[in-house]
Amino acid sequence: MFFSVVIPTYNRRPILEKCLRAMENQVLRADSVVAGYEIVLVDDGSTDGTVEWLQASTDEFAHVKLYEQNHEGAAIARNFGVQKAEGDTIIFIDSDLVVLDGFLQYHADALNKAYEQGNERVFTYGRVVNTCNFDHPTSEPFKVTDYSRAFFATGNVAIAKKWLLEAGLFDAQFTQYGWEDLELGVRLKNNGLSLIKCPEAVGYHWHPAFSVEELPELIDKEIQRARMGVVFYQKHPTLDVRLMIQMTWLHRVLWGGLSLGGLLNEKTLGPTLKWLIDRGHPQASQELSRIFLNWYNVNAVYAAHQSTKQLEAK
Repeated sequence: MFFSVVIPTYNRRPILEKCLRAMENQVLRADSVVAGYEIVLVDDGSTDGTVEWLQASTDEFAHVKLYEQNHEGAAIARNFGVQKAEGDTIIFIDSDLVVLDGFLQYHADALNKAYEQGNERVFTYGRVVNTCNFDHPTSEPFKVTDYSRAFFATGNVAIAKKWLLEAGLFDAQFTQYGWEDLELGVRLKNNGLSLIKCPEAVGYHWHPAFSVEELPELIDKEIQRARMGVVFYQKHPTLDVRLMIQMTWLHRVLWGGLSLGGLLNEKTLGPTLKWLIDRGHPQASQELSRIFLNWYNVNAVYAAHQSTKQLEAK
């Protein structure tokens, strides 16, 4: 087993440094089934000096192979990385993920156990812990809000390259934020792949502490996610996908009711959100903002779906 760790990155140099150093410090047992590994880093048109820094630091990152592309999004970057990968097994992580030194070995052990039992159509999904602790990201404990029911998510997953090629890789239609990994997950499931949870292979997903200043960007992400959600539904028009992208009457009633039809929004709740942050509760502030962020998402989903139907009718 040879691992190719595929990492797309865009303007994340500070946390990328921690990500790559953690990957370089992997410890494999003497009897490991892992023959070795490479880190396939695809820079998606960064403008923060990422490429220049890496080119000047090749001695520090012996496993890193750097590839560059124009800013085309994570789906295309991951496809590029898989195509360049020399390994038979792909691990996807994000460039803001910091792992412990046994990360690769835990994924390898879980995969190998399934293979020895005669089950090759599997992939492993590690645990992701969200943290805003930049100095010591791996000190963050697992929280209820870190629990995920996603079938296939590229934040921390290991899978044989042949299954990705069989499924057709990521769909390049997903040019904006969201859903490209879950959509691929649907195709993998349809091809008979099953998930093996591997909580020991934990990754710490760093993001800045929530602030009211980032709300415009978060609202834009929700609108992008809604548009891509409709692309997802066009490919897989099932109830499961409708539930995932929040395109049901239940979601309209839930978030419409909680937001009082949009009366509770970034402007009216802004002072409360800031008050919580100032008192040391950015997580609570962020959870409260989900009320109106989800309402933005639901409205954008229905608007995008209606626009698609109008185009199809012409």
